[in-house]
Amino acid sequence: MLIALIARDKPDHQQTRLDNRAAHLAYIEETGVVAQAGPLLDQDGEMVGSLVILDVEDMATGEAWAANDPYNKAGLFEAVELITWKKVIG
Repeated sequence: MLIALIARDKPDHQQTRLDNRAAHLAYIEETGVVAQAGPLLDQDGEMVGSLVILDVEDMATGEAWAANDPYNKAGLFEAVELITWKKVIG
């Protein structure tokens, strides 16, 4: 099952993102369930959130992955949405 995780950063939390980036990327690597990922950008090119496509067994597994993401644990996100996603192109 593919799940799109869409997370919006809290305002003025760029340093939190930068401080936890290495741990976040290591978590992606070690868990092995991320099909695609990248930051959301504002009009100035600054990182303001994340889009992560998870390939997991069920929504509960996706929710557990999101809860344990170092970015989430560091309090970076203002809002997180997980929604089932169907890949059609690419």
